Amino acid sequence: MKNSGFLILTALSALTLASTANGQQLRDVVRQVDPSVVVVKTVEKNVLPVPQSMFVSSPGLGSGVLIAEGRILTAAHVVQAADKIEVEFVDGQVAPAKVIASMPRADVAMLQLDWVPHNAVPARLGNSDKMQVGDDVFIIGAPYGIGHSLSVGHLSARRPANVSFGPIKLEMFQTDAAVNKGNSGGPMFNMAGEVVGVVSYILSQSGGFEGLSFAVTVNVAQKLLINAKGFWSGIDGVILSNEWVRIFNIPQPAGLLVQRIADNSPASRIGLIGGSYRSTIAGMDLLTGGDIILSVGGISVVADGSTTLKMIEYLNSVKPGDTMTLKVLRAGQITELAAVAPPR
Repeated sequence: MKNSGFLILTALSALTLASTANGQQLRDVVRQVDPSVVVVKTVEKNVLPVPQSMFVSSPGLGSGVLIAEGRILTAAHVVQAADKIEVEFVDGQVAPAKVIASMPRADVAMLQLDWVPHNAVPARLGNSDKMQVGDDVFIIGAPYGIGHSLSVGHLSARRPANVSFGPIKLEMFQTDAAVNKGNSGGPMFNMAGEVVGVVSYILSQSGGFEGLSFAVTVNVAQKLLINAKGFWSGIDGVILSNEWVRIFNIPQPAGLLVQRIADNSPASRIGLIGGSYRSTIAGMDLLTGGDIILSVGGISVVADGSTTLKMIEYLNSVKPGDTMTLKVLRAGQITELAAVAPPR
């Protein structure tokens, strides 16, 4: 019995020491990477649900991470249709930013800062392909606007999504690290302090964290934003297919219903119109009354996103002075839109 008691005490001591060592390691890693994490503040147009629809400017909130050369990695849904973007660092410095690349269907975007604080520390990007289920991860962000909040958990699962961009397949990390409103776009780190994911969304019945959080893998983000140079259109839209095609009388298998348009964006310059009426159709909250995009540069919109890279290649190939073309369904009529590409 005495030997058994001694063994139990020894095991407990070892567990305590291991826990202390892990806590020390996490504390040190968080201290190193926290200066790279930012709060992303936006302003965008919204439509109030009143008898006569009114446009208002609404503040938005998210998170992001500085990676290099004044670039911020964040979630597309945080900044896609923003009229104004500011990035706040841990020391309180605030810098204006603009979107330079975005892939809404993958929910990742890249910002470029107007200027970079002299003491800003870029984060290192890891290799998300090496992550295994059960690995420890942590997330730093601004849940409910409380900046630089830490949550810790595990990689719960790797989830391939039913979305592809040519040869690039979208993959999500599932985690039990707490994520709430304001965490979107924030970095998921491995225990080496490398960014392995970009926080995207949660599954919740209450509206708050219930143990199911998802992040886009950083390898996918790199391929779509850096290698493919994802074009930022300034459009917040919803793909309509199947029964929605009949409801909106779309003359092809799919179309993109424009919800919001960012000021001074390519979409704004070409003359696209966003939604002006808040509607609930089949339980889905939509802004209706705007354009439905049918094609870009002769490339038709499809439901599975397989033409997205072709559209991006077309838009990236357009040189200043060239004419960009879109085909839209507007007030029941097919309309061609064209604009001269501005200097980049």
